[in-house]
Amino acid sequence: MIKAIFFDADGTLISHRQNAVPPSARAALGELQRRGIRCILATGRHITEVECLPVGDIPFDGYVTVNGQLCLDENKHPLSDSPIAAEAMPAIIRHFREKKVPLVLKEQDRIYVNCVTDRLRATQADISTAVPDLGEYSGKPIYQAVYYIPQEEDGMLAELAPYCYMTRWHKNGIDLLDRQGGKVRGIREYLERRGILPEETMAFGDGDNDIEMLRFAGIGVAMGNASDAVKAQADYVTASVDKDGIALALQHFGLI
Repeated sequence: MIKAIFFDADGTLISHRQNAVPPSARAALGELQRRGIRCILATGRHITEVECLPVGDIPFDGYVTVNGQLCLDENKHPLSDSPIAAEAMPAIIRHFREKKVPLVLKEQDRIYVNCVTDRLRATQADISTAVPDLGEYSGKPIYQAVYYIPQEEDGMLAELAPYCYMTRWHKNGIDLLDRQGGKVRGIREYLERRGILPEETMAFGDGDNDIEMLRFAGIGVAMGNASDAVKAQADYVTASVDKDGIALALQHFGLI
């Protein structure tokens, strides 16, 4: 019996072609909640970003944000937090201050970037998100560092590999989290607090940062617009976000 479903945002609930959540997906989430099934957003986004996205008006039953590093309840109050390890911070702050590549830092209540380039602008446009404000490192805990670099430049992150979990979400974007990070970390925290077992869950995703989540859930569903690598790790592949993939999968499993 499915008691909770975790939904990725970008490319899963949100179509960036339409810059909207398809009506069929909105209706499906409402039907799930009426049936007593919890709907939780599980995203690499910070809650301040979520509130500016097309999903911002949807009343979720919880929020696994920043790829599992900041978890919130249905009222957006903190449930758990997992900042990047102290051992990684000297290198991250050095990269931030050198300004050789765009680097976004995410604190509990704030997001800021060290410099703005055409690559950063183009990547943010791809995810229907404004460029973050310029800022200086405050000394507060950092929950995610986002490097705007292509894969061939990943070598600059080698010294951080022992301390950070890295997950690429765009050809020009890679997230760095605490070494024990990832969406599953936050999902486990949420489930433990709600008394729900992993086998009583379903998850929907389309990106590489969703693979672990799809494998962990009782039923992992890959969107039709996901990569082959993501689809290979899923229990079921549905249609794309633009072709009512959420609703079709939920109908397939008899949940709506």
